[in-house]
Amino acid sequence: MPTTTSTNSAALVMPDPADATNAAATQEIPDIRGLKDVIDIPTGNEWVLWLFVAAAALVVAGVAAWFVRRRLARRSEELAPPPPPPPHVVAWERLQRALGLIHEAEQFCTEVSQIIRVYLEERFNLHAPDRTTEEFLLELQSSQRLAGEHKQLLADFLGECDMVKFAKAEPPEQELRNLHEAASRLVGETQPSLREETVGEEEAPVER
Repeated sequence: MPTTTSTNSAALVMPDPADATNAAATQEIPDIRGLKDVIDIPTGNEWVLWLFVAAAALVVAGVAAWFVRRRLARRSEELAPPPPPPPHVVAWERLQRALGLIHEAEQFCTEVSQIIRVYLEERFNLHAPDRTTEEFLLELQSSQRLAGEHKQLLADFLGECDMVKFAKAEPPEQELRNLHEAASRLVGETQPSLREETVGEEEAPVER
């Protein structure tokens, strides 16, 4: 009697290898590489930018140099000594102080005479302090720096001062004050004009 084989067990179905290969091929493979840096493409106009940068740097350097020079110049002005006073100002101040010697005739005349001599040398470049009255008046005759009336005023003034200094004259106080007024008049009438002080030039008075 033939043996009967039971076929009730479930059959094992194996997938087709070709189907697995096709399925894998259809899946999208992700790109694992990162993004590359952006590359600047030269346009050929970069020199314009550098030109602006260089110009700006020059402007900044110029402004800085100007401020530095201005600061140094102002600092130099602050540290520089003031200019000396003009001769007529010095003479005026010395003449005022000389009034304190009015009761000492010889000393007074010596001081006032020296003040005028120094003033004439500094104002007109006349070599008065180191010369005698005769030598100075002789040189003054050929000079055009003083007007005729001022030459005469100066000759009378120096002559009277010499009388007190060398002849030991004892004039009254009023005569000494007259000498002081003559000296003050000489300085006042021969001092630089406002235009001369502004421009820095000296003009000789016209001979009368």
